Amino acid sequence: MKTLGLFRHAKSDWQDPRARDFDRPLNDRGRRGAALMGRYIRDFGINWDHVIASPAVRCTETIEIASEAAGRPIAVNWDRRIYLASGVTLADLLREQNDRFQAILMVGHNPGLEDLIFDLVPDDGSSPLRDVVEVKFPTASLAVLELPIERWADLADNHARLAHLIRPRDLDPALGPELA
Repeated sequence: MKTLGLFRHAKSDWQDPRARDFDRPLNDRGRRGAALMGRYIRDFGINWDHVIASPAVRCTETIEIASEAAGRPIAVNWDRRIYLASGVTLADLLREQNDRFQAILMVGHNPGLEDLIFDLVPDDGSSPLRDVVEVKFPTASLAVLELPIERWADLADNHARLAHLIRPRDLDPALGPELA
């Protein structure tokens, strides 16, 4: 059995229209969300054997703030292929991982992370959490999937169980969507 965490970067700043997408930092709400989720991930109790992440600024800042809030430094393996990758590309990247890792945390972007959940978790009505993701997988959300495999190379569509899903607004309603 393998465990896969999918952690979407926190809310980014769109204030500078000239900034490259890759270089967008977090906004204030994103920094608050990253800190809140860092503490939550620490308290959730999974010790991630391996962390792989997009090197985009919003991901690096999310990890930095979350790990500081958790009081734990995190060794990250930066992989540019995660930046704006499709679910298929993310699955291929996971299949390359060393089998000694039992629990991997991937930090990245939508729609790739969301699509990966849709690819791995069956759409057969057995997962109410998948239905929540179908509505939206917001920034700074964490999904935890259980995979009935011994080798990452055996990762296959429709074989995962979405065991846990938490969004910043579940922990602090002020971090939810802004209503007009």
